[in-house]
Formats: sequence, C-alpha cells, structure tokens
Amino acid sequence: MDDKLTLMLVEDDPLTCKDIFTELTACSDDFALVGITNNAARAMECVTEYCPDAIVVDLELKDGTSEGLSFLQTLKNSGMAPLPFILAITGSNDPDVRGSARECGADFIMGKSDAGFSAQNIADFMKLAKSVIFTRKDHLPANASSASNMLDERRTHRRISQELDKVGISSKSVGYRYLIDSIAVIMEKPVQHVCRIVGKKHGKTENSVERAMQNAINRAWASTDKNELATHYTARIKSAKGIPTITEFIFYYAQKLNNEF
Repeated sequence: MDDKLTLMLVEDDPLTCKDIFTELTACSDDFALVGITNNAARAMECVTEYCPDAIVVDLELKDGTSEGLSFLQTLKNSGMAPLPFILAITGSNDPDVRGSARECGADFIMGKSDAGFSAQNIADFMKLAKSVIFTRKDHLPANASSASNMLDERRTHRRISQELDKVGISSKSVGYRYLIDSIAVIMEKPVQHVCRIVGKKHGKTENSVERAMQNAINRAWASTDKNELATHYTARIKSAKGIPTITEFIFYYAQKLNNEF
C-alpha cells in the first residue's frame, strides 16, 4: 500500500486516455490507477472519493476549452490538505496557459507538441517523481498530516463499502457498518478480537457485533445471485453451508484491498 503511487487521470481525448491508461496500468508495481474521468465536475468527485497522491490532467478538457484549468482552480480553493501532485498536459504553446496552470497549482507541465511527448514519457516521469511525492507527504505539517489521514480513512471505507455492495450486503443492515470497520481494522494491522474492538467503538458487546455481521453475510448469501457472488467473492469457503465465516470474510477483503492500495 505504501510503495504504490495512487493516480487519477483526467483526459477527454479517447486515444490519449487509452494510451496513458495502458502505460500506467503496465506499471502496476509503481502505480494504482484509482480513477479516470473526462470532465472537471466528476474529477472533483473522484478526488474527494479516492484521495489520489497524484493527478494527470489535460488542461484543454471539453473540446479545447480551459475546463482543465478550472478544475485545478477549484481543487486549489477546496481547502484539501495535502493537495495531490499535479502533472498537467496541454496542447497549447501559449506561455500564459502554462503560467495559469502553475498559478492554479500544477507541479509540472508537459506539452503534447513537445519533442518526446508520449504516454510512456508520462509513466516514466511519474516513476521519477514518486519518491519526491512521498517525501513531500512525509514532511507535512501536523494539521495537514491529520487531514491526510482522515482522507485516507474515508477513501478506505468507501472502497470497502463498494465491495460489500457488490455481494449484496445491505447498507441498511446493522452489520454493514461493523463489517466496514472490522475490515479497515484488519487492513491496518491483523489483530485478534476485532469484534471486541469494533464493539467498543460503537458501544456494543462483542457478541452483538459478531452476530450482526454474520447475519448480514448470511442474508447476502441467501438473496444475492450465485453467479454474482462467485464473481465478486473468489475466496474458498470452508463452511459446509457455503457461507463465509466472519473471519474468512473480513480477512479476504482486508487482503484484497491492501493489495489494491
């Protein structure tokens, strides 16, 4: 989780987007591509949702307009701390455009018409920048570091909830919140008595937390299409009932998501 740079791509040209996506995903040991979008509004949603370490953004989104610059300005004014590292790409040779991008927070700018520009060049640059980005994060002020931790926690919880939704764990069930917290705890550090830890957080007994989580899993396995379950939950189920135990379920998702991050 700590040695991968989480990246977001904001690009509306299909061919350029495909090329950059191919190069970045080929470097899976270095990068985790957590979001791709082609418009500024969705880009801000993705930043809030995924909290990427870095963003590759085309300045001329929306048919060559300055929507990419608008996104950077909105991001700069958002109060988010720390801000992601910004690699801006542009088809313009106008120095005013590049100057505006820097004022809006771009850390580095690449011109699409520059000699040697390519999707591979972007991937190579981000590999070189990775240590700088991580060093910058490690030397944040205390208040910025706290905000970063909160954003990371929110991103983790959202990813867990997305996985629970796929297998039909109802967000209305009591066990839904407990499962999210339990998986997040194990992602941070494998511990014993996770139900006790989560119970203490919510003011509930260990047994009530365990019962609520198992009931949520049981209902999902009884109501969700079997093919959907087989697609999204690929771990071997040891129970003769064909339903994961709480421990199996929690550790499966903790490992899966830690590998992703």
